[in-house]
Amino acid sequence: MKPHFPILDGLRGTAAILVVIFHLFEAYFPVMSNHPMHHGYLAVDFFYLLSGFVVGYAYDDRWGQMTTWQYFKIRLVRLHPLVILGVLIGAISFWFDPYTPGVAQVSLLKLIAVTLIGFTLLPSPMDIRGWGETHPVDGPCWSLLQEYIANIIYAFWGRKMSRSVLWIVVIISGIVLTIVAAQHGDVATGWGFANFWIAPVRMMFPFFAGLLLFRTGKLIRIPMAYTVCSLILILLFFLPTFKYNGLYEAACIIIGFPIIVAAGAGGTISGRWAKLCKFSGAISYPIYITHYPFIYIYTMWIATKKPAPEQVVPVAIGLFIFFMLLAYASLKLYDEPVRAWLKKKVLKRA
Repeated sequence: MKPHFPILDGLRGTAAILVVIFHLFEAYFPVMSNHPMHHGYLAVDFFYLLSGFVVGYAYDDRWGQMTTWQYFKIRLVRLHPLVILGVLIGAISFWFDPYTPGVAQVSLLKLIAVTLIGFTLLPSPMDIRGWGETHPVDGPCWSLLQEYIANIIYAFWGRKMSRSVLWIVVIISGIVLTIVAAQHGDVATGWGFANFWIAPVRMMFPFFAGLLLFRTGKLIRIPMAYTVCSLILILLFFLPTFKYNGLYEAACIIIGFPIIVAAGAGGTISGRWAKLCKFSGAISYPIYITHYPFIYIYTMWIATKKPAPEQVVPVAIGLFIFFMLLAYASLKLYDEPVRAWLKKKVLKRA
């Protein structure tokens, strides 16, 4: 049996929790220069790098016994049940959102159509919210679409790439990412139709850099790797914006995140810390995909009612606790049972 990387699970959980905190802050501080966690959206890029590393670790040595179609089925079983749940929660919460003016102009039939499109993870041509999002009922699905694209590229080409070719892909995609980040001033984009082309730019470098990192096997061994790497992530996300902010964020993705993943993969952990890593890794995907529908309502409450900070703080804390409980319930009552059933029905020959 392969050795596991529990610290990487823990770091995925750290990043997911930081995303939730970032979105809770964002509702009150929509201007990034005022936002306490100026670079929290970089968690998405960190997820891609982790994913590239883990996909290489999990599947590079299995292609002799696995077809491309079997690989796609395995990945769909792993990822898509929670996509369905997140979109369904998003549709229901949109319909009952008391603060969104668009509800009055959106018919139930249109919402059902957007929801059905959302189930496929394809961008919706119907903008029911007016934000210009590609996935208007559950915003974070835009990043899952890129994850799917990355997996498709890996299955058809990435798995066959020599290390030299992979280096070329990583270097070119890193240059493109740096240019785009420098011109845009940040990488906080890719979620809407107006900036949809930036989404694959954000995905390409970190995913294939993670794959390259796995294949090179260049790990870093430091004491207390989980704690140190989590603190570095927090520091990178909370640092202020800079004059050359785009270059800073590109450096985080190109230099900082590979070092963090290399240290996390090279570290060891046991006891309660190992259990914490396992738990936070397990709820990382559920919390990421289920929390944002309620962020829409929370954001519109702040925008329309303009509550004082002393009103916002307890609501934000309550929402954070609710998101954790919802993620755990989604994992145990839905995701794990559904995946277990699908494995028996869909993957029994894989």
